[in-house]
Amino acid sequence: MKYSTLLAGSALSASAAFVHPGMLHTADDFERITTNVNAGNEPWMTGWYKLTNNSHAQSTYTANPVELLCRGTPASCEQNYSRAFNDAAAAYQLAIRWKVTGDEAFGTAAANVVNAWSSTLKEISGNSDKYLASGLYGYQFANAAEILRDFDGFTDDDLAAAAAMLTDVFYPMNHRFFIEHNDAADDHYWANWDLCNMATALSAGILSENQTMVDEAINYFYNGTGNGAIEKLFWIVYDDGTAQVQEAGRDQGHTMLDIGLVGAFAQMAYNQGINLFAYDDYRILRGAEYAASYNLGNDVQYTTYVNSDVTQDVISEQDRGNIRPIWELIYNHYVKVEGQDAPFSEQYAQLVRDDAGGAEGGGGDYGPNSGGFDQLGFGTLLYTM
Repeated sequence: MKYSTLLAGSALSASAAFVHPGMLHTADDFERITTNVNAGNEPWMTGWYKLTNNSHAQSTYTANPVELLCRGTPASCEQNYSRAFNDAAAAYQLAIRWKVTGDEAFGTAAANVVNAWSSTLKEISGNSDKYLASGLYGYQFANAAEILRDFDGFTDDDLAAAAAMLTDVFYPMNHRFFIEHNDAADDHYWANWDLCNMATALSAGILSENQTMVDEAINYFYNGTGNGAIEKLFWIVYDDGTAQVQEAGRDQGHTMLDIGLVGAFAQMAYNQGINLFAYDDYRILRGAEYAASYNLGNDVQYTTYVNSDVTQDVISEQDRGNIRPIWELIYNHYVKVEGQDAPFSEQYAQLVRDDAGGAEGGGGDYGPNSGGFDQLGFGTLLYTM
């Protein structure tokens, strides 16, 4: 299907329908987090120390913005995308430290990172991997800016500049990927490519209060031509209540990334009043349970996956048991909010907690490479009910 023509302009529009803060976290979420941290309650305190001990969460952190963000070789530019994923993680972590403590030093540091990028970044380039950069880092910067909305040191002009970065630099690439898929077949790119661009398009719409952008991202979830659309992402539902993940025959690291990205996308939509978690009899949960079960060492059903590029006859064991800080969001929402059973997701959340000393970490806690920064993390602190 075809989508609306590219949206012009980046000015913030007034809309009483938007909730702020309203991406990964709401005001009620921060009240819960702050109350439990101030009371010294567990597991929030372990999660809090996991955050405060991260090198990215220090008020001395200095941003490293670039005019041209480059990911992928060979390309006409030199790769520098590690600057984006480190700085986005820092902006988010610092914004949370300010929001929970009220310490202006952390708010100022977070604002400085966001402002450095919004005043510098002009273009995203590279080989096809440029569409990973447009997806993975946009929604992370947007979440930091969204948290900073009510920080006095983050002015209306700062917010407008951050929104412009999202709508004028990141979003056009998201939109282009949805309708062109880099001039490849619609099923060529793995689900995570769609999902990260969906997350950034949605966050751009929320940050700038652009309902058309929000609608485009949500519509793609339901009806998109690529593998990020819900019925292609979890493309076959089994009689045991699980659903096979599109990348399960590729490797488990990317399968887990799919779960993390669709979880973040659904969380942002939920906080704007759109419950994708419950769609089609909790289809996201069915896919999450499938991934968690297999990665816990269980046998799962598998149907040969075929697209225009591959035929995958067996589920992949590569990266089985992959650790990513994504499961607290899934577990807490489905069990504590929706009242659903999620036994394998619950077990995986505990596994990730135990692996990190009692609480999920975030960017900087899972190695120096991009995979450790693909998700913002800190779910034990942020999502525990």
